[in-house]
Amino acid sequence: MKIYGYGDKFTDGHPRKIIDVLHPGRPNVSKAELKEKLARMYEVKDPNSIFVFKFRTHFGGGKSTGFGLIYDSVENAKKYEPKYRLIRNGLDSKVEKSRKQMKERKNRAKKIRGVKKTKASEAAKKK
Repeated sequence: MKIYGYGDKFTDGHPRKIIDVLHPGRPNVSKAELKEKLARMYEVKDPNSIFVFKFRTHFGGGKSTGFGLIYDSVENAKKYEPKYRLIRNGLDSKVEKSRKQMKERKNRAKKIRGVKKTKASEAAKKK
């Protein structure tokens, strides 16, 4: 397995990498394995501050391309990363909502337009 990271584009204090992974003879490479390898390559102390996503295997196999974000610390990652990616990497927990709650919120929001939609769904929670 070889990793070619290129594109040191700094956004919000972290390098954004486009990663090409060569994995001949293997169907794919796990994200945990990629994180460990990137941590060794870029001398990152905590592999939890590395996020890899959007990997697509090329036709015929043997090569995959995706994105990687390397943060200075886990705190910076929590500050800038979207919540769904934090949940996928185990840095945040998913809030379980019941089906009925989601449907009630949706139907309340249908009655109101614009910015007031979020306020309507929050107001019902406070009552």
